[in-house]
Amino acid sequence: MDESKPTESKPKSRWPWHLGLLATGLATAGVFIFRGCWHSRMSWPVRARDHSYQVCLGCGIKRLFDEKTFRAYGPYSYDLDRLIANDQASRQKAKPKVEPPRRAAS
Repeated sequence: MDESKPTESKPKSRWPWHLGLLATGLATAGVFIFRGCWHSRMSWPVRARDHSYQVCLGCGIKRLFDEKTFRAYGPYSYDLDRLIANDQASRQKAKPKVEPPRRAAS
C-alpha cells in the first residue's frame, strides 16, 4: 500500500475576494459622499469682468485664476461676484496706505 502524505494547504480567508472589492467600493463611495467633489477636472481659464477663473467640470464650482503665474488661487464658490468681491477686498487690505505729506502750520 502506498501511503501518501497529506498536503499542506494555505489557510483560506473567510472573505471571498469579491466581498473585499465591494467593501473597498463602498468605502470609496462613502468618502465621496461626505467629501463631495475633489475638483480634479478644472476647465481652461475663462475671462470675465477683468478677472480670470476656472470652473470644475464635475460640480460647476468656480475659482479665480492668475494668468501671470498660471495657477488658481483663493477660495472656491459658485458665485463669481462673491469671488471677485473677496479678491478686491483682499487686494485693498494688502495695499499700503500712502498719506499725503502734511504742510507745516505757519
